[in-house]
Amino acid sequence: MAKKTQKRVPRRREEFTYHGYTIGDLQSMAVSELVPVMPSRARRKIRRGLTRNEEKLLESMRKGDERVRTHLRDMIIMPEMVGKAIEIHSGKEFVKVELAPESVFHYLGEFALTRRRVNHGAAGIGATRSSKYVPLK
Repeated sequence: MAKKTQKRVPRRREEFTYHGYTIGDLQSMAVSELVPVMPSRARRKIRRGLTRNEEKLLESMRKGDERVRTHLRDMIIMPEMVGKAIEIHSGKEFVKVELAPESVFHYLGEFALTRRRVNHGAAGIGATRSSKYVPLK
């Protein structure tokens, strides 16, 4: 059997849609219209009501403050926040994040990681003989 050689066509970057709505449509909707479109966890959070600090964060995003810093890692990214830059606390420092349309209805904490990747070095002093073994090839 001969292999079929198909030419791969590069994927076109299409306009982002969420459940059939463009980001412009989502931004023009009221919160009550957004609730049925949201995933269940985000829907539950919005129905129970946002805290005072979350309301304050949304208000500062609406005003268009240049530098918005927050510790609210459990805040849902609303469509009106898309396109803005925000600094999210990772536990040690503030990580600057540009909110893209694909991040709608995710949590802010998902974009500021709290743990670093581990880079293991060579075996140290006191290691067993077998762990010091390094193959020649």
